[in-house]
Amino acid sequence: MTKQFDNIFLERIANALERISPPPLINRDLNSADGYVFDAKNFYLKPIKQINRIPLKLLKGIEFQKEILIDNTINFANNFPANNALLWGAKGTGKSSLIKSVHLEISKKYNHLKLIEIHREDILELPRLLSILSELNSYQCILLCDDLSFDQGENSYKSLKSVLDGGIEGKPKNIIFYATSNRRHLMPREMIDNEKSTSISPSEATEEKVSLSDRFGIWIGFHNISQEVYIDMIMSYAKNYNIKLKHNEMKAKALEWSITRGSRSGRVAWQFIQQIAGETKTSIK
Repeated sequence: MTKQFDNIFLERIANALERISPPPLINRDLNSADGYVFDAKNFYLKPIKQINRIPLKLLKGIEFQKEILIDNTINFANNFPANNALLWGAKGTGKSSLIKSVHLEISKKYNHLKLIEIHREDILELPRLLSILSELNSYQCILLCDDLSFDQGENSYKSLKSVLDGGIEGKPKNIIFYATSNRRHLMPREMIDNEKSTSISPSEATEEKVSLSDRFGIWIGFHNISQEVYIDMIMSYAKNYNIKLKHNEMKAKALEWSITRGSRSGRVAWQFIQQIAGETKTSIK
């Protein structure tokens, strides 16, 4: 009976230690692909052979944003100081597309630069992932979290603060964090107001409002585009993919498409090109 009790006790200790220590990352060799998606359940980096992205030259109307992110990423690839970046603004304006396209462009020269996507719901696993990736110092890893935001009742944003700062260990030199969000401060206003109501002082409330997004050294804003830029996007896509349609007809169809969608954005432009490519039996690769 005592022996059985001891075995159960030891098993509980082993289980507790397993929960405390991070599980080993199943794949530590990141040479099989340029990009990976973090599978938190299996603690595995799933290789992505063909990353869904478009050439950087086809992203129109965001030249200023391009310049900032390219410079920061090149510094990072060269082991020079670089900042975590928050790309915020209206939906469909090219935030995540820019990150993926910049990686495509820069990784042509720096093949040790890897793009790793982590889903918003797996943010709690981020500290353990960083701990392991920091050991793989032959790679420079851009961690991408698309559509990052936090709703009422969520507390994971508090752990993200310390991750971005790096705690007493500091942020690993081979890791940088790029996030996209429709919200500049990552939290809805009612959540900020709730924090304000529990604050000891008004200044504390203001500090709480910006404390999370303030951990990102670079903020890059994205805004709705003009009709001129929208048409420029369409024509650039059409030329690149050799879509055979007269200029005036393409323009008229593109404007009609944006009206039916109720907006003009990079996403709407790309969806239109897919539609026209299908109608004209043009392959897009």
